[in-house]
Amino acid sequence: MEQRTSSETPAARCRYYRRTCGLPATLHPEIGRIVVNAGIVWALTMPAALGQIVKTDLQHRQISVGPIISHPRSQRWTFLIRPDLPDEVKLFAELFRLNVSVVRAGGEIALPSPHDQQMNFRRWVEPPREPYRPSGVVIIDSIRRATRRSGSQAR
Repeated sequence: MEQRTSSETPAARCRYYRRTCGLPATLHPEIGRIVVNAGIVWALTMPAALGQIVKTDLQHRQISVGPIISHPRSQRWTFLIRPDLPDEVKLFAELFRLNVSVVRAGGEIALPSPHDQQMNFRRWVEPPREPYRPSGVVIIDSIRRATRRSGSQAR
């Protein structure tokens, strides 16, 4: 994503997300919030410490991490992913134990907007620059690798 200025508007950012990044973003103009209704894109949200390990693991394996959102106040990261996770109770229970949540079809994913940066709500760790998003299965594999190595459940 090109360098953003403080004069950028939420509407301009929303257009960028739609046109350049292939994200079906919509704007709530009354509050300047930009969201994506999950469908062609899903998300995995996890503790920031686990997110950093996952990002490093992917980079070490030369796998593109895709867009990652930081939520500084709650110390969580959200990876935008392709919607390819199986609908398995066992998988969701495993993720729940690791404090990882899945935003699936019908959910809402908040994207960073110019107003968020001023309020320290959401920021890009890795901004989107194109429509690419990694496979959710690959991110889950990386989460499993990270938690096996540490021998603990990240929280």
